[in-house]
Amino acid sequence: MTRILFVTLLWLFALPAAAGADAAVLDPAVVKQLAAEDSDARIAAIQQLGSQPAAASLLQAMADDALLVSGDTVFVLDGERALDAASGAEIKPVPETYESVSVNSRVRSHLSSVLAAMRLQDADRGVRLAAAQSLQGSADAGLIPVLAQAMASETDTEIKAVLQLAHAQASLASPQVSDRLAAVAALADSTSPATRGLLLPLVKPGNEPDARVRAAAAKAVKAIESRLALGEMLGQVFTGLSLGSILLLAALGLAITYGVMGVINMAHGELLMVGAYATYLVQTLFRNVLPQYLDWYLLAAIPVAFAAAALVGMLLERTVIRRLYGRPLETLLATWGLSLILIQAARVIFGAQNVEVANPMWMSGGVELMAGLVLPWNRIVIIGFALFVLALMWALMQKTRLGLFVRAVTQNRAMAGCVGVPTGRIDMLAFGLGAGIAGLGGVALSQIANVGPDMGQGYIVDSFLVVVLGGVGQLAGAAWAALGLGVVTKFLEGWSGAVLAKIMVLIIVIVFIQKRPQGLFALKGRFVEN
Repeated sequence: MTRILFVTLLWLFALPAAAGADAAVLDPAVVKQLAAEDSDARIAAIQQLGSQPAAASLLQAMADDALLVSGDTVFVLDGERALDAASGAEIKPVPETYESVSVNSRVRSHLSSVLAAMRLQDADRGVRLAAAQSLQGSADAGLIPVLAQAMASETDTEIKAVLQLAHAQASLASPQVSDRLAAVAALADSTSPATRGLLLPLVKPGNEPDARVRAAAAKAVKAIESRLALGEMLGQVFTGLSLGSILLLAALGLAITYGVMGVINMAHGELLMVGAYATYLVQTLFRNVLPQYLDWYLLAAIPVAFAAAALVGMLLERTVIRRLYGRPLETLLATWGLSLILIQAARVIFGAQNVEVANPMWMSGGVELMAGLVLPWNRIVIIGFALFVLALMWALMQKTRLGLFVRAVTQNRAMAGCVGVPTGRIDMLAFGLGAGIAGLGGVALSQIANVGPDMGQGYIVDSFLVVVLGGVGQLAGAAWAALGLGVVTKFLEGWSGAVLAKIMVLIIVIVFIQKRPQGLFALKGRFVEN
């Protein structure tokens, strides 16, 4: 009895092994067809073998130009052994003369698609996702059953969506009108330019014989183009908001200093540069001393950049600008000279070349809203940072004693001095505060632009436009003007180019100021000229 049970168990365990061995043996005639002269015959063999998991290694060898042929024998080399391509049995002796099975571009395209389809059954999710994505735009009608089988067995939502799109693309080549109509309907919801390119040829009668398919394809193309236009518009709005956030950080400080002291500070752009170089120094310090915390250097750079720019600003105000109050032309020329001095100092200290300031890992990548529309994390963080600084500035100006004094000096300097406000000290603190905010703008700018001695020059004119358009000393006006100018500038750049966009923005601001000299928001109270 024990012997019978032992034989039965041995037979049960041997049966799957024997079945697996039989399954591993491929049809020799089909394998030999891989080396045929006719490309269509080789493609047909590839498609047939693609439904057999045991053929994966053989097809991969063919893709790697490792499939060999000698006479009627197709084999692969495993070290010094020659293995039959169909059965895997060793061939003795090893053929003396052989050559690789040539794979032209057409055959290779089909071979790559079949291999990708076979990888759809892999246990690794990443392998399946990569295989499904590689089939988009390249799958043909021969892979429809494979894709359908993969969709039926796939449980991952993301991979299944990619497979459905690839299946629809492959169905466009189906001889059945119903399959093509279903494929067009499925692809009509896409937001990919590649899908539009697949459907566009079907609109022409020469490419698609059925009128219903042509009409459905034309409707789908229009729907995709509409979504692409929406995505492009949203991308321009987001880029404009990003630019507006930088302008906001640059203009907030300028709005304070210009509103309090009436100083046209042409060196304000260089205060952005000071903040950007402070960020670079903090990054270098973390890289050399605290490399394990390098991803958090940006948080440490924020107070350092604010302090560095504020100290430079107060130094400029105490040494030069305070002696020129009430003399706007001399102040303009003096601050322009100071900007040149700061630029040259940066060249001497850091060199004339741009320095590298890298994004932390948590600011890398982006959020994909739709195909072709990716919102980078660094720009999202910059927009949020600008709004955060704006909120802090509002709290400072509305809820603190310093903010009360600044607003008093802005509205009526002489009266504020008469009631005991230390106007000279307020001038210094306000200038330092405005310069520090510009330094924060440099921190943000370092994450999306090159850091170099001349980086602030491109923002000074736009910052003054923001201040004038928003209203002198008005934080809300500066915010609306900065974000509005940023969005308008990006839309005009896409339509007419960067140079003409600048000119048109300047014309728009001039016309607006002619109609409303006080800007978007006028100061409350009585303003007395000094």
